[in-house]
Amino acid sequence: MARYKEFEVNEVLDKAIQLFWMQGYEKTSMQGLVDFMGIHRRSIYDTFGDKHALFMKALQRYEAIQNKKMRLLVEKQEPVKELIRQFFESSLEKEGEPQGCFIVNSGVELGLLDPEVSSLVEDSYSKMEKLLYNLILIGQQTGEIEAHLDPEALSHFFMNVWLGLRTMVKTATDKGKLSGIIHTSLSILG
Repeated sequence: MARYKEFEVNEVLDKAIQLFWMQGYEKTSMQGLVDFMGIHRRSIYDTFGDKHALFMKALQRYEAIQNKKMRLLVEKQEPVKELIRQFFESSLEKEGEPQGCFIVNSGVELGLLDPEVSSLVEDSYSKMEKLLYNLILIGQQTGEIEAHLDPEALSHFFMNVWLGLRTMVKTATDKGKLSGIIHTSLSILG
């Protein structure tokens, strides 16, 4: 007879996200996951698979949540420059979450070692660049952003700024410095 699951899958997966995000993949043990997620080792294997499969499911869930947040941001009826500012500032506001970005951290830790992680990270970055590219095009169409600026080059530049902010926030003690980076980056839009 099949045993009833005594946990909600997304709740325990969110706990796995937190632990992997705080410690990274290599430093997170199966026993640490058992303790932090509050479920039995057998339940982890039965529901998610091995540690790597659980890690990939955690990355996929995190990425889906982040994409939803970014889509909601873009759907706001606000000036494009303000939306891009909010996009950057979302990297700084992590109340109740570890600093930085789980996707960025995972790419730095495993991107060269794990093709599956590398592919997920690259796909996530491509989605963010496309979002930025589309925002820039809208801004050019409405006259908010100078038409002579190359939207593809700007989307690459802003992606680099976003990744930098998501990395720097882990160690920066001067939040004014991070705000200054955002302000300076936005100033190139005219």
